[in-house]
Amino acid sequence: MGTSRSTFRFITLWLLVALLVRAGTSYVTASPPSHDGGYAIRVVSQTVGSDELLLAIAKPEQVAALSHISRESIYSAVAAEATKYPQITLGDAETILRFHPTLVLVADYSRAELVEQVRRSGVRVLVFNRYATLDDAFANLRLLARELDADAPARAEQVIADCKERLRVLEKRLRGVAPVRVIAPSTYGVIPGADTTVQDLCDHAAATNLAATLGHLKGHAAPPNEQMLTWPIDKVILGGNSVDSALASYRKLPPYEFMTAIKAGRVALLEPYMLSTVSHYRLAGYERLARELHPEVFP
Repeated sequence: MGTSRSTFRFITLWLLVALLVRAGTSYVTASPPSHDGGYAIRVVSQTVGSDELLLAIAKPEQVAALSHISRESIYSAVAAEATKYPQITLGDAETILRFHPTLVLVADYSRAELVEQVRRSGVRVLVFNRYATLDDAFANLRLLARELDADAPARAEQVIADCKERLRVLEKRLRGVAPVRVIAPSTYGVIPGADTTVQDLCDHAAATNLAATLGHLKGHAAPPNEQMLTWPIDKVILGGNSVDSALASYRKLPPYEFMTAIKAGRVALLEPYMLSTVSHYRLAGYERLARELHPEVFP
């Protein structure tokens, strides 16, 4: 009799949950049981930065869905790999919860109402709020690893060790070289100064960001147009597939169209994602920029 009552209550509960889901008033967020009798980890990543962290150390079966721009190479360092996984098409809680996550990855710039709605559903949310430096990226890998499985911390440490070795090799190559004076313009009416991903690139590629040193700009700020015409710019950092296509907009945009570096096509060309990545993939940006600025120290 007791067993029958328990079974009846169990069935009744799941029928109620099913009705609520059909009515759109609740979400089922539990994961399917794993082979060991526990619950499988299912992670949805809401930002491209967390996509890059997740794919670096998660097991494929742990990835429930990636961000809506995960497959766009201008934003994502893992665009090709991301095609193997589902992606969220809308940045709303309902879309995220359809993937039945046990963990959702967001950043402190994600919409506050979205984060709160996911939390209210009972799903764990991991918020990344440190991403200014490579060390921050390492901290984020370790933070995420603790949420995945017992072996994930070891996978994270291997990624970190590989990055540190690449950085050591890069620093050795660049030892003693003269910094190249650069700017990294944009067509959006701002230019990156100190405390930006571009400044971080410059700090690790033997470059001097003139927007920070001469312009005294911090963050992404309006460019001092007239003053910039006097800056001794050696090269312009741009993202794109070719120098000509990357320069096209600037050859018609003041004050850049009047700069000698633009006229002469003195460009350090990066993959577009390298200008903004906040994960450990920024190391690839260091290496690419260093090669563009200091080809003489690379074989």
